[in-house]
Amino acid sequence: MRQNIIISKQFKSELATAISECEKDKIFVLVDETTHEKCWELIKDDFCLKQAQVITIGTTDSSKTLDTLASVWEALQQGGATRHSLLINLGGGMVTDLGGFAASTFKRGINFINIPTTLLAMVDASVGGKTGVNFGGLKNEIGVFSEADVVLLNTEWLKTLDTENIRSGYAEMLKHGLIADEAMWAELINFNLAQPNLQQLSGMLGKSVEVKECIVQEDPHEKGIRKALNLGHTFGHAFESWALEKSPILHGYAVAFGLIAELYLSVVKTGFPTERMRQTVSFIREYYGTLPITCNDYPKFIEFMHHDKKNRGNEINVTLLGGIGDVRINQSVSENEVKEALDFVREGC
Repeated sequence: MRQNIIISKQFKSELATAISECEKDKIFVLVDETTHEKCWELIKDDFCLKQAQVITIGTTDSSKTLDTLASVWEALQQGGATRHSLLINLGGGMVTDLGGFAASTFKRGINFINIPTTLLAMVDASVGGKTGVNFGGLKNEIGVFSEADVVLLNTEWLKTLDTENIRSGYAEMLKHGLIADEAMWAELINFNLAQPNLQQLSGMLGKSVEVKECIVQEDPHEKGIRKALNLGHTFGHAFESWALEKSPILHGYAVAFGLIAELYLSVVKTGFPTERMRQTVSFIREYYGTLPITCNDYPKFIEFMHHDKKNRGNEINVTLLGGIGDVRINQSVSENEVKEALDFVREGC
């Protein structure tokens, strides 16, 4: 079944309609400290939200924990939520991931609406039904597949974002271009990310969401082609988990560095064109910089990769490309190949 994703043109009326179509005896709104200030304050007086109870959690990915999840369950319980209540997740990927998981498990599941407020959440986290929390130092280790009743994309929220958060979301769009086709990839690689035109970006956003939506519709539970969306993520999640122990980085930055590693492996193992790899890596280095890793970090990265959810047995599984739009899922790589790719992330050009 196709997820109900609305790219908003009349946000207030579309939100009111979405709420009216969901079963609800009480409405709760989950925000983090940032979206409480920058987003909730802009819509809290809307008639459809007048009676809503607000639940506020911490802002960064370090809040994406079982303890935070339990605090949301507790707030729902104390607020008198029933199986017929509605949770609206207003925020970035951390809020939609954790809020979706909270809604899907409270009283065995209540309705929820995602209103993503970051570019990353619009193109990735809030679309596709993946929910969850970090656990044991690993990204999204605990969670369920559960689609929101409605995903309401309002590109006006992009005006509230800083440069780093725009770039973080854009990395997922770049991934979508790589797995889609040459035309989409070329548009993305030629976009001026130093001075982004938000109107142009909004149009590109729709195409990006459509790529993910089509793949998810074909494979909702990641048994096959949905693994295409993991391009850049085996290395990316390892980079992100490593950074959580040191100085956290935004998810999209981790994915961008993961794309460098996995495009290198695509050239070596599946014949991806070297020139396309160089163009993409050059774009990433220009806008995302470099990741300060050393050879001493390699064992930790390999350890994280062995815990990746895509693996079978003791193999490290990645998604690679034979060319732009030519996806090769279920590719096994050796630890030596991982080290070669990490060398390229550190030193390659």
